[in-house]
Amino acid sequence: MNKTFRHSLQIAVIFSLFVGCKKQENSEEMAIMMSDGKAISSSAAVDKPGSDRKFIRTADLKFKVKNVLNSTYAIENIANKFDGFVIYTNLQSNYRGSYKTKISQDSTLETTHYVVENNITIRVPNRQLDTVLKAIAKQINFLHFRTITAEDVTLQLNSNQKSQSRNAKAEDRLKKAITTKGKKLSDIVTAEDHLVSKEANKDSLANRNLTIQDKIDFSTITIAMYQDESIKQEMIANLQDYEYYKPNIGIRIVDAMKAGWYVLLDLIVFLIKIWWLLLLIGAAFVVYRKVRKKDDI
Repeated sequence: MNKTFRHSLQIAVIFSLFVGCKKQENSEEMAIMMSDGKAISSSAAVDKPGSDRKFIRTADLKFKVKNVLNSTYAIENIANKFDGFVIYTNLQSNYRGSYKTKISQDSTLETTHYVVENNITIRVPNRQLDTVLKAIAKQINFLHFRTITAEDVTLQLNSNQKSQSRNAKAEDRLKKAITTKGKKLSDIVTAEDHLVSKEANKDSLANRNLTIQDKIDFSTITIAMYQDESIKQEMIANLQDYEYYKPNIGIRIVDAMKAGWYVLLDLIVFLIKIWWLLLLIGAAFVVYRKVRKKDDI
């Protein structure tokens, strides 16, 4: 009984240790996902080898980082590393306000609050999308959202290809009809117009397929990232107003007396310059007085 009991106890201990290790591994894995990639990667709608399905995959993310500029460089390098490229980036500082603090008679401390943000769009090969997202996850400090879409365009591609084939066949028949049956100039002109229209439709369908295929081959990742509010402090000169620089009252009185004296001298000079006008005014006044006396008599 003792041996059997000891054997059962050993088995129970080993089983407990095994289960505990498994739980610890799972909890450690979950902690890593929450701290690193915050689990932003996805294998949704990945094209599988041999499958006829075609998907346009896009990802849209918003998150906070420690330093926007450093993260911008890192994401650009990630795109380049996995054969992708940046198609848009808008790095800017959003002004949040400022205030001034007087430090001394001639110095003021200006404090400015701002937030650095960047909206960046990259395109990467479709099969590298998940790998790129995992690499970008290392830059995330706080994830707001992550949206991944996969649009199935298989039917659209097939429809365009069939339409393109029908247009090509109609174009060939029209060319043969122009060559073998065209007689009148008006008939040939009308047929040529139809041919040009068919060729334009065929080119348009071909361009649509190329555009769709490009979106299939290269996934688009749109990122909005920002960092915590930053503060910039700068010491600037304290610009005083006009009143601060006025001289004292004594100097101002002396300056006023000098200015008045100069005004008086200028007035005397001006009167001397117009002596002839003053003489005419005096003569006119004398004549006016004489005429007035005669009228009174």
